[in-house]
Amino acid sequence: MVPAPDQPASTSSLQASYTSPTSSKTFSHPLPSASAASTKEKTQYLSALRKRVVQLQEDFNGYLTTKMEQDKALAASAGMKVDDKVEEENYGEESVEDEG
Repeated sequence: MVPAPDQPASTSSLQASYTSPTSSKTFSHPLPSASAASTKEKTQYLSALRKRVVQLQEDFNGYLTTKMEQDKALAASAGMKVDDKVEEENYGEESVEDEG
């Protein structure tokens, strides 16, 4: 969001939330102030935004991987067999298709 020229730039953050029946977690990364002063500043802001999106994805994926491993360990300790394919569907794992 870029503030109007007569308003001061405000700080904001990029956030994502995960909620399940047993837990919830919010991920947040601060963003620099958005300024409409120059093309250079806009470019710097967009660059920072892109980096924060990648960081947010890494945090989120790391958290989900940890949750999957915890659930697998719980299921294994209860004597249940864990189907990785079903687990990936439960956690929204992205599937990467082979190119070529």
